[in-house]
Amino acid sequence: MKTLKDILYGVGISAVSGSTAVMVNNICFDSRAIGMDDVFVAIKGTLTDGHQFIDIAIAAGAKAIVCEELPEKLINEITYVQVDSGNKAMAIMASNFYGNPSKNLKLVGVTGTNGKTTVSSLLYQLFKKAGFKVGLLSTIKILVDDKVYPTRHTTPDALTINSYLKLMNDAGVEYCFMEVSSHGIHQRRTDGLVFEGAIFTNLSHDHLDYHHSFAEYRNIKKQLFDNLPKKAFALTNIDDKNGLFMLQNTKAKKHTYALKSYADYKAQILENQFHGQLLKIEENEVWSRLIGDFNAYNMLAIYATADILGLEKLEILRLISELENVDGRFQYYISKQKVTAIVDYAHTPDALKNVLETINSLRTGNENVITVVGCGGDRDKSKRPLMGHIASSLSNKVVLTSDNPRSESPTAIIAEMEVGVEPQNVQKIVSIENREQAIKTACMMAAPNDIILIAGKGHETYQETMGTRIDFDDFKIVKDLLNGLNK
Repeated sequence: MKTLKDILYGVGISAVSGSTAVMVNNICFDSRAIGMDDVFVAIKGTLTDGHQFIDIAIAAGAKAIVCEELPEKLINEITYVQVDSGNKAMAIMASNFYGNPSKNLKLVGVTGTNGKTTVSSLLYQLFKKAGFKVGLLSTIKILVDDKVYPTRHTTPDALTINSYLKLMNDAGVEYCFMEVSSHGIHQRRTDGLVFEGAIFTNLSHDHLDYHHSFAEYRNIKKQLFDNLPKKAFALTNIDDKNGLFMLQNTKAKKHTYALKSYADYKAQILENQFHGQLLKIEENEVWSRLIGDFNAYNMLAIYATADILGLEKLEILRLISELENVDGRFQYYISKQKVTAIVDYAHTPDALKNVLETINSLRTGNENVITVVGCGGDRDKSKRPLMGHIASSLSNKVVLTSDNPRSESPTAIIAEMEVGVEPQNVQKIVSIENREQAIKTACMMAAPNDIILIAGKGHETYQETMGTRIDFDDFKIVKDLLNGLNK
């Protein structure tokens, strides 16, 4: 147990009723999980307001309440602490509760629209190969050195983040690479963390259902860099028009990387094949198993980060040549009939365009590119016509289908994608709501040497419809279909 006073260190407090010297057992923001002598933090969420559950939390055993608005009736035995932001307070409290674990390792945050998972996961791989104990907090999984934990959010809640960072401390982890989403920054989940540095990959159309405007989305990403300490590093892609914007107010040491512009770290693509690409980074050549311009940027970001963190340059290049693709990121399989199936997480217009342009740059022109793509429900609707437009413009055939429809009608989502298909491309399109049937149809369309792209879900091994999750793995399904195992 810890004293409430110690846990509240650094929290901006407006008012207190009761004693902060009380001992508390745990921090909780879900009233259903409250135990005896816990402190309940009332969070104003997008769907529910934790202030509505204060009485339930007290009845369940909460000894202290941290909230933005004090209840009208205060109970004598309970300590109430009023704060400006419940989210910020919880993040700082979580860090204090777990002993400020981010201070005891080198934590690097990766933000941007595309590339967060690839860059953070490959940095984990590279530093592991270099002999370090490493941690990873990503969309795909959480890794504490060699131990794997599942995850469902790009940036978990502050309690979860700090609990895993504490496990990393206990395991002797020296470096941790962490995806930082705009949602996580906006909801203050990363407040209280001490970053060794941050990486900006790129910015394009995404999450406008949540942020309402591109400017708001961009400005929230920038907050990660604004809040970096002076001793940290800030690494940005200046080929992206928002790259230098990210560095405007940072106190951290600034570094840049680019393929097209003058930058601290430069790379050039010398050769590109389905099996990999030859890059020239600074003055040295390196072969990477990851292909496409977007992965050239990812490799350069990884090289620059490793260099900034003190690894030897030729050793970094050797390790880059050994890096393996991340699950669901241009993950491919070639069948006995010489049909190539590619599964990619491309769920934004920019990511889909990048993947299809990469495929088209590598093909001979005699093959068909067949794209299977959908859009997620309860997410940014404005990108749906764009996804339909890009898929139909850059593919020979397209199967529009479900992604994770969540609470929306898959038929309605597909109809919104169809709006973006230009008249000359309408004949390329077939719409099949059932995703497995859509993938099966693409396999039946494919002739030898054709390329099937299955976009949108990537590494995900589930499909979510009306609150129900079912097992669904794009890569396994297409592989089985092409091998005739899934009739």
